[in-house]
Amino acid sequence: MNCKQFNTISLEEVLLSLGHLPTRQNEKEAWYLNPFASESQASFKLDKRLNAWYLHSEGVGGNNSDLMKKYLNASISEVLIWAEAQNFSSFHQQNISNQKLEIIPKNYEIIEIKNVQHPALLEYLKSRKVENQIDFLDEIHYRMNDKNYFGIGFKNDSSGYEIRNKYSKICLGKKDISTIKNSSNSLRVFEGFFDFLSFQNVETFLEKEPSDYIILNSVAMIHNIKSSLGNYENIELYFDNDDAGNRAVEIIRIENKNAQDCRVLYSDFKDLNDWQVHKNPSPGRQVKHR
Repeated sequence: MNCKQFNTISLEEVLLSLGHLPTRQNEKEAWYLNPFASESQASFKLDKRLNAWYLHSEGVGGNNSDLMKKYLNASISEVLIWAEAQNFSSFHQQNISNQKLEIIPKNYEIIEIKNVQHPALLEYLKSRKVENQIDFLDEIHYRMNDKNYFGIGFKNDSSGYEIRNKYSKICLGKKDISTIKNSSNSLRVFEGFFDFLSFQNVETFLEKEPSDYIILNSVAMIHNIKSSLGNYENIELYFDNDDAGNRAVEIIRIENKNAQDCRVLYSDFKDLNDWQVHKNPSPGRQVKHR
């Protein structure tokens, strides 16, 4: 992918991949809270016709490349590497249109899936204090752009994998939520799978019974679960302590009065995993789903 190609991708999709949702929109424009800093009134304007943005609070704007250079504090080369890993649907649609009936090769290949055993990955899990929860995870070896990589894999409901290691945070395959069923009338919703794994460590410590679980794998996937929430008597929400997490809680609680914002547990930390890493509460029993 080059700059020209990246800049033709829908800016709405780029913002969605970062977990940013509009506060209001119409067919011509959308308004977002500042993605670079906290604010209470939306000052970030997306012009849908031009596929461009302007941040009124700072007086800056531009295209997709300008957005991600500022967002990642990175060079354009680093931005394009990031963009390649995102599997933007609008980019693939462009390729299909341009190549008509030609078969488009996947931009990655999964080489091997096995139990987590690589020392670097085990050390990474240890640094996140979830090394005892490997039954939920796989070790994924894959090839992308003629290079071989490996990482922790967490499977989603579309058989894609969230891939994490010390240096990478990508999704292989279709982006989707991950659902773990225990035939419960209670549900716990987590933003990321490290938060879910952390909760498994402290579930007994918190005197909680096992429930059904949904891991969003990105707060942008929140709309994928709205129709299923009505099936539960109790809903607990464990999102990040940021603007996107605040909006996600608000979206769910508007339609589900039985939904509880449980972030008070880790109110002084970025997320549930950050709380576990720094507070180190007593670990509970390990719960398996395989």
